[in-house]
Amino acid sequence: MEHSLHKALKSIYCLDGCEQEVVLGKYRIDVVNDQGILIEIQHSSLSAIKPKCLDLLEDYPLRVVKPLVRNKTLVKLDEKNGKILSTRQSPKKGSWLTAFEELVYFTGVFPHPNLAMEFLLVDIRETRYPGHGRRRRKRESDFQVQDLELLDVVGRAEVIQPTDLFQWLPFEQIPLRFDTDELAQALQADREVAQRIAFCLRETGAVRHKGKRGRANLYQRPTRRIRKKRKPMTRKQA
Repeated sequence: MEHSLHKALKSIYCLDGCEQEVVLGKYRIDVVNDQGILIEIQHSSLSAIKPKCLDLLEDYPLRVVKPLVRNKTLVKLDEKNGKILSTRQSPKKGSWLTAFEELVYFTGVFPHPNLAMEFLLVDIRETRYPGHGRRRRKRESDFQVQDLELLDVVGRAEVIQPTDLFQWLPFEQIPLRFDTDELAQALQADREVAQRIAFCLRETGAVRHKGKRGRANLYQRPTRRIRKKRKPMTRKQA
């Protein structure tokens, strides 16, 4: 079932001259704009659309839109479509660094000359009710999601080339050659977060692997952030 969040984001990108739910071969595309660029909006894991993107990118320009949840309001119902029992804020908070949690599973797709990615930092409302769905192991605290609603888009960030990933990092505070401990210190984050980010930077080509310092992998960042000009993507002519 399509959630309200997905519908709302489609409406944002479906401007004059655009089409929604376009059938292209074996795929259904969320939006095709007036330049023939395919727009895919993916709230769940990017890994789910990886094969689809790899296939489409062979012949079409593609923009993948990925919302990152900053704040989530949780609305609990007594049953599906039932009465509201409680409303509270989720303790889990997202940020731009959440993008790296998704890119870990998308490094085999990004970067690509036909691909642009756009990340949205959003606030949403999640309505849920008691239920186990298809879970094999059932618990009393299990729930099912009835709907996700968009409350606000608080930021947008475009990622076209690997060095664009540095827009979320304290570039000047990261040593020219660094390991994940130094990256964690620059980010003031856990080493696990730094390891995930370093993996994305390395696999996308944003940094180079420069051997080891003791047992730690050593990486080299660019001397400055570079944003190359890129020609607008247009659909290939058959």
